[in-house]
Amino acid sequence: MESTNIQNLPKIRHAESRHFFLIAGPCVIENERMPMEIARHIAAVCERLEIPYIFKASYRKANRSSLKSFTGIGDRRGLELLAEIGECCQLPTLTDVHTPEEARVAADYVDVLQIPAFLCRQTDLLVAAAETGKWVNIKKGQFVSPEAIRFAVEKVRAVGNPNVLLTERGTSFGYQDLVVDFTGIAPMRQNQCPLVLDVTHSMQRPNQSSGVTAGKRDLIEVLAKAGIAAGFDGLFMETHPNPEQALSDQATMLPLDKLEDLLEKLLRLQAAL
Repeated sequence: MESTNIQNLPKIRHAESRHFFLIAGPCVIENERMPMEIARHIAAVCERLEIPYIFKASYRKANRSSLKSFTGIGDRRGLELLAEIGECCQLPTLTDVHTPEEARVAADYVDVLQIPAFLCRQTDLLVAAAETGKWVNIKKGQFVSPEAIRFAVEKVRAVGNPNVLLTERGTSFGYQDLVVDFTGIAPMRQNQCPLVLDVTHSMQRPNQSSGVTAGKRDLIEVLAKAGIAAGFDGLFMETHPNPEQALSDQATMLPLDKLEDLLEKLLRLQAAL
């Protein structure tokens, strides 16, 4: 695999590795203890396997199906915990932002600002994130073609920030399914930035009548293997010690105790290729 050019990401380890890199963590910060435990567990696994690792967690969930859904433990404390994880574990950290003001505030606490898929066309948000100088991870909207996402990338680079990740997370297929179109890799590759496959959100089944997003967790491994075989530079996975008790995305998070085995399989697949 060619260099993923993430070498200048703060605190990134094994950046020179030819392995895929990993963005992983819980969907949202649920309490004071859980995110640090998850970060330390994944960091130890990735250190052993020499996989470059970025910890992710949302400090606040703004896009929820139901008004009753859990959104976070408080913005300031959530961001402080992300900063503590980055410092204690010496890991780059990532969180999503939803407004220009959020981007400016969160930039003081994390290394990567993530643009949610539903907001990937919001010019003010993209520009504000870019102006912080942080890495920007753009999730390709379910409604955006692989060719058209270049306009979002150009908005970030237009203000002089070259540090862009581009993440595929599925395309809407009807009302309640998502499909990953692997033929989209070629046009997205033309943006000359690392490509990431979100293997957990791509397994979602949104718009359920219950108000809670469903998913197909049992297919995470299949999609991850397909992503490595297709040539994605990085993988994005949400994981939790007990997904059934998680406060968000229960149906699509990978059980934490299954992550190491899956990563080992993916490394063997990559080596075979």
